[in-house]
Amino acid sequence: MAEHKFIQGSPEWHQFRVGKVSASRVRDVMSKGRGDAPSATRKNYMMELLCERLTGRPGGVDLSRNAAVQRGVELEPLARAAYEIDAGNMVTETGCFSHPKIDGFIASPDGLVGSVGSIECKCPNTATHIATIQSGKHDPQYEWQMFAQMACAELEWVDFVTFDDRLPDELQYACFRLERDEARIRQMETEIKLFLEELAELEHEMRERMRSKAA
Repeated sequence: MAEHKFIQGSPEWHQFRVGKVSASRVRDVMSKGRGDAPSATRKNYMMELLCERLTGRPGGVDLSRNAAVQRGVELEPLARAAYEIDAGNMVTETGCFSHPKIDGFIASPDGLVGSVGSIECKCPNTATHIATIQSGKHDPQYEWQMFAQMACAELEWVDFVTFDDRLPDELQYACFRLERDEARIRQMETEIKLFLEELAELEHEMRERMRSKAA
């Protein structure tokens, strides 16, 4: 594992992520289509990373204009503080981790807890927050993201924090732990390796085209 001390959201952080599979997008890599066919989601993500590799620039949507995302960024410190009070654990802010064995696979936890844990903070709309509390477990759509954090930062668990300051104090915060699952992590790592191999082949083909045009 290698930790890169970039401030999350900084230009350096965005640039470092160019062309790499990030934990927050592992769900796209794992997405399945009908039968054995690759899903459109997986294809679109591969094309996004291919464009990043060829241009050297971060791609995707400008999330700074998304009000819900911006609200989550603003509330994350409050969610982190609520966790520290509830769990009695201090959270250490961190940068980005590269997977110890898979080049091009990275994760940026919302904070480290001791040497074996981290947190994943979400500040969703109120209905989603309440539904997560009612379910008594983490929101499953972020499961692959948390397993990716465990794999890249070599962690044993991730505490999923959901926070909404619009509710009464007693309902603003909830936390559910996801433990490391070696079988799921191996499955994920296998898929990411295949994805990165396909991406490298596409990049090689495009660069060969560039060279032949330039000759």
